[in-house]
Amino acid sequence: MKAIRNKYYLIAVVVCLLGIVGLVYYYFMGSFSKSDATEYVYIDDNDNLDSVCTKLSPFAKEQAILAFKTLSRHGGYADHIRTGRYAIKPDENTVTVFRNLKNGHQEPIMLTIPESRTTDRLAGALSHKLMMDSTVVAILLRDSSFCAQQGYDTATIACLFVPNTYEVYWNISIENLMKRMQKEHDHFWDNGRTAKAQSLGLTPNEVCTLASIIDEETANNGEKPMIAGMYLNRLKQGMPLQADPTIKFAMQDFALRRIYHDMLLIDNPYNTYRNPGLPPGPIKIASVAGIDAVLNRIDHDYLYMCAKEDFSGTHNFAKTYGEHLRNAAKYSKALNERGIK
Repeated sequence: MKAIRNKYYLIAVVVCLLGIVGLVYYYFMGSFSKSDATEYVYIDDNDNLDSVCTKLSPFAKEQAILAFKTLSRHGGYADHIRTGRYAIKPDENTVTVFRNLKNGHQEPIMLTIPESRTTDRLAGALSHKLMMDSTVVAILLRDSSFCAQQGYDTATIACLFVPNTYEVYWNISIENLMKRMQKEHDHFWDNGRTAKAQSLGLTPNEVCTLASIIDEETANNGEKPMIAGMYLNRLKQGMPLQADPTIKFAMQDFALRRIYHDMLLIDNPYNTYRNPGLPPGPIKIASVAGIDAVLNRIDHDYLYMCAKEDFSGTHNFAKTYGEHLRNAAKYSKALNERGIK
């Protein structure tokens, strides 16, 4: 009789243990996500355990959230939440998700540096993709001390950024981002590009400045080396660049479709009608195509250009001022016929 009781007791213990194992597996070792796709959660420096769970809840299983909270409270995560962008894969269990968040095992993002016209716009673009405050970034990019730490001033800081796509962490600091951009800048300006700039008598910053103007003159990459040749001819002869995009930048009105004579009188260092040579810095983050167009400019004798009257986005080039005036008259007539003011 005693043997029978012991047998049933042993069975009961085994059943209880199996039940406990089943519950542990169900809560802790089962898949965390109810989604078939990889989900991403962004943890910032204002989050606590409750807000983290709120961010996980839309795709997490109910039992997984309960298990995650248990692990967090007993595993120290609640008191040491780490910021970042975390991938939650469909086949990951709760323990794995917990470990990734606790240990800061982030998933990087692909950050594309845009060809922004102003540092304010760049700051906005960075804050949209990264855990950064756009106001703070904009203030820093306008701060002479901060720019000097990077080796630039407030006019040339745009030269640091090469508009490519980079793999970074979402919670990267602005200081570390600038270090990364300097590394990428130095890689971009290799011996080949640096030697080409030197052969033109230009520094990399000056190349970027001229390239930014060319970028604003046309979106046609095939024509950019031609425009670069024209502007370099002007620089060699000591002629003003007389670039309309610099007027738009000086006035901070990028919607202008037509430049009038009185606009050319604006007292601003970026007014290339009044000031000889290059402006103090780029009028936008120069494109790679624009930079390479300067470095690989087409040699010719043209000194003038005017947008074509067919609005194709390309230009008529001229060697003499008289020829240029005729081209300008054709373009002005086309503007008037379309009612563009």
